[in-house]
Amino acid sequence: MPQQVRGVIARSKGAPVEIVPIIIPDPGPGEVVVAIAACGVCHTDLTYREGGINDEYPFLLGHEAAGVVESVGEGVESVEVGDFVVLNWRAVCGQCRACKRGRPQYCFDTFNATQKMTLEDGTELSPALGIGAFADKTLVHAGQCTKVDPSADPAVVGLLGCGVMAGMGAAMNTGNVGRGDSVAVIGCGGVGDAAIVGARLAGANRIIAVDRDNKKLDWARDLGATHTINATEFDVVEAVQDLTGGFGADVVIDAVGRPETWKQAFYARDLAGTVVLVGVPTPDMTLEMPLVDFFSRGGSLKSSWYGDCLPERDFPMLVDLYQQGRLPLEKFVTERIALDQVEEAFESMHRGEVLRSVVVL
Repeated sequence: MPQQVRGVIARSKGAPVEIVPIIIPDPGPGEVVVAIAACGVCHTDLTYREGGINDEYPFLLGHEAAGVVESVGEGVESVEVGDFVVLNWRAVCGQCRACKRGRPQYCFDTFNATQKMTLEDGTELSPALGIGAFADKTLVHAGQCTKVDPSADPAVVGLLGCGVMAGMGAAMNTGNVGRGDSVAVIGCGGVGDAAIVGARLAGANRIIAVDRDNKKLDWARDLGATHTINATEFDVVEAVQDLTGGFGADVVIDAVGRPETWKQAFYARDLAGTVVLVGVPTPDMTLEMPLVDFFSRGGSLKSSWYGDCLPERDFPMLVDLYQQGRLPLEKFVTERIALDQVEEAFESMHRGEVLRSVVVL
């Protein structure tokens, strides 16, 4: 039977979010109902609320989540009732041209649940990133569920569902950071700090954190940065070069996603170095640069989508490292909040006061 649960929705652009009753249908073929244990408050949820993704209101927000499988639909074999899972928004199809070429991290046709969750009056909800986890329960495709160690803290490992994986993957997968490399990360929010953690885990020798906020630079140093640069006090390109023997960093990660920060990343890298864009620009942003600079400096210019991760490969491995005390994921959880505090969490995030607020249910 369909269930009525609580969920946090955005009804219209810029309006405060609301907790309302929502209806969860029984899972159909390939679908799963997950009882949510915890869900991080990601900037993408705020972008949904502000209309920065699309205008398919009302949105059921939340997507960085972990929980327990409550029921499964016909044909589901990858998970079963009682499994502890981290949700992901890359359920690879296995059939698109990227998957068939052995590059599932670039899958063009990821799965979501076919059925819609609704309001009491039948209004269909648009779940954030196909998940919608600011709720007691949610309906997702089985491929969006990745089984991990059930003893792990859901408030911590759920963050792999988006921001932490995006940052770590930008360093480890997209940037291919290796032992002894120098790395600069521009922007030290949750994604940027996760890139710092990923660079450290990959064996980078020098990790340079760049931000305009000293509090964020303190967080970055605590998570593994060896050097910090306040962009309001120093020329970023010159400072990175000074810290790397005058050459620039092997890998520079732009976790902001603005034309000015991307240019800093481009010129702060060594010759033949790599730039990774993981911060998300807005559609109106443009870039103008001399074409000869692209030719003369060589190297790689990459974009990182979800850290080029494969959830079924990466999530269990990273959870195991966290459980072993080798990966400080718990440091990303600034506060644990209730479902009715999401709006306040957006305000704290906007003020730069938190790495992650996590809704615990």
